[in-house]
Amino acid sequence: MEPALRSTTAAFAALLATGALLLAPALQAQDRPVPAADAANRAFTGNDLFGLQMAGDPQISPDGRTIVYVRRSGDVMTDRMQSSLWLVDVASGRQSPFAASGSSPRWSPDGTRIAYAAGDGDHSQLFVRWLATGASARITALPGDPGALTWSPDGRRLAFTATVMGDGAKLGRAPDKPEGAKWAEPLQVIDRITYRADGPGYIKPGRDHVFVVAADGGAARQLTFGGYDDAGPLSWSADGSRILFAAIRGKDADRRVMDSNLYAVDANSAVLTQLTTRDGPDASPRFSGDGSRVAWLGFDDKRRGYENSEIWVGDRNAAGGRSLTRALDRSVEDVQWVGNTLYATYDDRGMRKVARVGEGGGMTVLADNLKGGGLDRPYTGGDFSVSRGGVVAYTGGDGSAPADIWVASGGKQRRLTNLNATMLEAKALAPIRKLAVTAPDGRAIDAWLATPPGWQPGTRVPLILEIHGGPHSAYSPSFASDMQLYAAHGYAVLWTNPRGSTSYGAEFANLIDKDYPSADYNDLMAAVDAAIADGTADPNNLFVTGGSGGGVLTAWIVGKNNRFKAAATQKPVINWISEALTMDATLFTSRYWFNKLPWEDPMDYWRHSPLSLVGNVKTPTLVVVGSEDYRTPVSEAEQYYAALQIRGVPTALVKVPGASHGGFTARPSQSAAKASAILAWFDRYRGTGAPGQATPAQ
Repeated sequence: MEPALRSTTAAFAALLATGALLLAPALQAQDRPVPAADAANRAFTGNDLFGLQMAGDPQISPDGRTIVYVRRSGDVMTDRMQSSLWLVDVASGRQSPFAASGSSPRWSPDGTRIAYAAGDGDHSQLFVRWLATGASARITALPGDPGALTWSPDGRRLAFTATVMGDGAKLGRAPDKPEGAKWAEPLQVIDRITYRADGPGYIKPGRDHVFVVAADGGAARQLTFGGYDDAGPLSWSADGSRILFAAIRGKDADRRVMDSNLYAVDANSAVLTQLTTRDGPDASPRFSGDGSRVAWLGFDDKRRGYENSEIWVGDRNAAGGRSLTRALDRSVEDVQWVGNTLYATYDDRGMRKVARVGEGGGMTVLADNLKGGGLDRPYTGGDFSVSRGGVVAYTGGDGSAPADIWVASGGKQRRLTNLNATMLEAKALAPIRKLAVTAPDGRAIDAWLATPPGWQPGTRVPLILEIHGGPHSAYSPSFASDMQLYAAHGYAVLWTNPRGSTSYGAEFANLIDKDYPSADYNDLMAAVDAAIADGTADPNNLFVTGGSGGGVLTAWIVGKNNRFKAAATQKPVINWISEALTMDATLFTSRYWFNKLPWEDPMDYWRHSPLSLVGNVKTPTLVVVGSEDYRTPVSEAEQYYAALQIRGVPTALVKVPGASHGGFTARPSQSAAKASAILAWFDRYRGTGAPGQATPAQ
């Protein structure tokens, strides 16, 4: 679910992603009370979403002197997020533009060139720029968009993945069409178990394969073939003879879930060798600098709702693999070699960290304030790369702004960019603080509270409980536009990591294994009680919302109690039987979240479906969904809306046109409008007092 009915690990995402903080002036200003009139004039609004900028994919040069990164910002004329490439001088922080549009920048091994992807016609193509001259050249002419770009060690070739289109299934044929006639589109015949994907939509015939191309241009050469999808990242051996990748290949490949293996393809002969065979995902393979070892991410599949993704290391053929991070009890998100030293990121208690990995698996944390991934809600995230000398470039920050570019070196962390300073200095932002929460069974639950700008301790304000999706994901104390928009409208906003969340260990995440939703409901109610006891939340003005897994829990909550004045369930699952048979990864739900198939034990599915509780609902509940959501399909939201209407519960259905599950807030205007619709719904049922008006705490 969220991100993306997110599964057991980052591997499912592929199937379907404190240090000395330098606080921005906007955050420093939060230490001083903001007069009410001034706060109103400086309020964060939906229009401000077009002004926000976010750094991503920082790639540091081999010598550690320069970083190229992707800068994302909203284009007010096209209502889309645009990506440009920028260079940053590590010593001075001085920036310069590199490309007006582009993504996936990668340095050549000698640091003299940068390869990147950019749009050219209907598709993206690969380009290379020579830094000494500033000249760029397009080096591919592909019918599909390239991905997983990586240089060969000698800098002479580039490897990448791209889609090779194929012929779809056919049954019979239409009559011959007269010349010039305008007939209906031909029949679409579907015979694959996974026939649609959230975002791309219905899957067109074709498969992703590995290619190589000369770094100075020429025809690209396909290295892998067959009815399988080959996935990056790609990794070259030290001598440039082999390329590593991960894929689910072989018999019944389309029916095997979470069962990718590692493969090596000969870069010259295209001979393919399978390196791993275990039941469970092996992914993200990387050769060590000298080519003697392979590191990858994976786990043994136990059919549980969640497993930690561990770092495994074997010889050059991945033989003799052993887990380095089993004792860490955290899921590793990314692993990279620099020479023969491993670096990795992982989430710990709602914070993403980058660390150097010792031979025995010990972690030396180099930075613990990684941020990134999105703008609307405060999920954990962040990207990094490392120079040959061990300087770490990463996306980082705090709750005052979207992700910026940081570096870590010599035990110190330093911020290089402040992309949103000019805009956010003029805004009164909601301060964020941690809230102590204890669940009914005594477990500590992490939670954070944002209060309206200018809020004074001792006054109570309406509270919005915002619930993350997944359910196996995590929120963090990060900047999020939804939270800021809610707070600017006079609401305190509460977000938590209830049981089932990642970054607290496998045992905590699996407390809801085959039992979701369940006691995570109690954790959320304990967090609301803590916000009331804290003196911030008005107990008579409580509201609840959340997306995907958070939408499930929102609908579950209003079926369990009537303490909230209004609710907004976003892209929810309402009926697990229908979800399991209509979502884009139809093999997943019944295998990992339930013990049996829907027709074998329908009552188990029903017991965990919010639709089973709709007879109890009295809370006015808004239902919100993207019109092209294939993860928690539109039919889920429409079922709930229909049930509420039949029962006479105040409701409305909001559809986001053209939006997928993962792209629910991809267009800035829709992100702002969605938040505005939720606020308007809550304001309709809010207690006495205008928006932003506080009441004394009792």
